[in-house]
Amino acid sequence: MRLIFMGTPAFGIPALDALESAGHEIKAVYAQPPRPAGRGQKLTPAATALWAAERGIPVKTPVTLKNPEIQAEFSAFDADIAIVAAYGLILPQAILDAPRFGCLNIHASLLPRWRGAAPIQRAILAGDAESGVAIMQMDAGLDTGAVRLSGALSLDGLNGGAVHDALAALGGRLLLKVLDNLDAYPPIAQPDAGITYAAKIDKRELRLDWTQPADVLLRQIRAFAPAPCAYFEHNGTRFKVLDAELVKGKTGVPGVLNTAELLVPCGVDSLRLTELQRAGKNPQSADELLRGYTGFVPGAAL
Repeated sequence: MRLIFMGTPAFGIPALDALESAGHEIKAVYAQPPRPAGRGQKLTPAATALWAAERGIPVKTPVTLKNPEIQAEFSAFDADIAIVAAYGLILPQAILDAPRFGCLNIHASLLPRWRGAAPIQRAILAGDAESGVAIMQMDAGLDTGAVRLSGALSLDGLNGGAVHDALAALGGRLLLKVLDNLDAYPPIAQPDAGITYAAKIDKRELRLDWTQPADVLLRQIRAFAPAPCAYFEHNGTRFKVLDAELVKGKTGVPGVLNTAELLVPCGVDSLRLTELQRAGKNPQSADELLRGYTGFVPGAAL
């Protein structure tokens, strides 16, 4: 097929690799414009844009798709289908209608649960047993289109990064199945029951509140690891928490640290912090951190 790929972050790379390996002709890659990144805030192209540039595939980075000239350029690629994966721009009807078979979206949830911007994190935060990927025929609504194919993934013990990578790979495999035979996977309307919305992550959601139950905080830690990371502050220093273990039955004043094993009592049960990152440092195990940081004293409040 002649196709256009529309996606910005690394989530789309496995799909691009799959499309290339299967012999589909990628006429162009649409991505968000370069954004400041890193300590130097240097303008950095999107992961998908870098992938395309390495292969000599045209890269388009419009700030909007509402411009008639941009829409005409899109139509001129004469694509059979457009593939969308975490692109970040609203697709006007003119864009949706331009490819022969419309636009397919690789969405990281089992629709209609977790429509919207942050489905992976919201599924983990909510304690869902599983998530998955839906290959959706796009319409003008927010993730409301009919689903052609979906696949599930158990969330047991996985953090946000691991789920992201697993769903990205699964999305690439499911996409190829659909493209191989569109008629075999007709679009089926989403049910009205079970609709939830995955709102964008607010920075205020990252700070750990030790008065919450330990299982809630563990989901928070896993949802935001390895980035942007849940955190606490101690003596003016921020500590990101990348992993922890639930310890049932342990009690104490919430947030008052047992320094011998980095055990923190919570509103219910406790958490043993097993991997952390002090501001300006690399991630460390609890043992490594305690050997190099002497700021935690018995009874320290986090």
